[in-house]
Amino acid sequence: MSDRELLELIERYHQHQVTSSERRALEERMAADPAFAQRVQEAKLFTAALQNHGRQQALRDRLNQHHQQWQQENVTVPPVLKRRTPVQIFMRRYAATMGVAATVAIVTVFSSLLGMEMWRSATKQQAARYVELRREMDDLKRKQNAILNTNPVAPKASSLNPGQFSGTGFVLTSDGYFVTSYHVIEGADSLMIENKSGTKYKVEEIYSDQVRDLALLRVIDTTFTGFGKLPYSFKQKESELGERVFTLGYPREDVVFGEGTLSSRSGVYGDTASYQISIPLNPGNSGGPLLDDRGNMIGVISGKMLGVDGAAFAVKSAYLLTLLDQLPENRLPKPISLPKVNTLAGNPRPQQLKKLQDYVYMVKVYN
Repeated sequence: MSDRELLELIERYHQHQVTSSERRALEERMAADPAFAQRVQEAKLFTAALQNHGRQQALRDRLNQHHQQWQQENVTVPPVLKRRTPVQIFMRRYAATMGVAATVAIVTVFSSLLGMEMWRSATKQQAARYVELRREMDDLKRKQNAILNTNPVAPKASSLNPGQFSGTGFVLTSDGYFVTSYHVIEGADSLMIENKSGTKYKVEEIYSDQVRDLALLRVIDTTFTGFGKLPYSFKQKESELGERVFTLGYPREDVVFGEGTLSSRSGVYGDTASYQISIPLNPGNSGGPLLDDRGNMIGVISGKMLGVDGAAFAVKSAYLLTLLDQLPENRLPKPISLPKVNTLAGNPRPQQLKKLQDYVYMVKVYN
């Protein structure tokens, strides 16, 4: 497909004039290619700008027409005192019209500049409101360190580093692969995961996608024999608006359940690789699983909007699966075999959570 044909397809997509097969193919490509998704979004903004300019031009033309009509109905021809040149006649006759046109042009220019500046400002504000769900403990750690350093009876630092509790993650395969958010493990020297029952494993980073905030880990602990049969499977198709969804995570040292609905099939700035969900989340939920009512894995918790209760976001499982398919073989010590059977479906929520919690882990970072 040529660039021209592609631009025409994108324009028809924004105007809701594509076939279902064209829409599906385009959205699958956007989910798999963030750069292409950004291009589609930029085309939408450019088209909106052109339409806005057209409306302003039409308004300017109508103003000119009304002014000319009013001038024809109310103007009085002054007595001829002396012969004027054609230029003088033209300037006198159309001076008012030219003034109105110039005024409209100036207003149009300033309106466009103001609109662009407001859009930039709104974009910056929205970016500032969207935050990764990091555990905001810097101030607390500094205070604790200050207390330990000034306390004369405080014991010396232990040789056993308890680690920094940083976020949540969940099991990807029974043979040791694990998923969390990239910002959870960013800058870590070593990593450990621990679940509600106290089971701990040392893990290492295999691959990270900083754009979509995903990280793939692998258990390297010598005591590890396997996670067992996973009770969930990964959903490839998109979930529907309004579906009931839930998550498990570690915003504190104990696992916490959260439930809500799927609010939007796109994330911040119309990001088609993410969902927006109405679940109140806290620092530490990052990297946790997002499941639908039947227990299908549909996303990975990534962030939230500041100042808006229950406005959170998750990377779609379809994007995670695409990422796994595109991983270079030299980055995988062994092939990835995803679970195919979902045993959570049909169970009441307490039973689903009881089965699920052994596969959701807190992530500890050692620096």
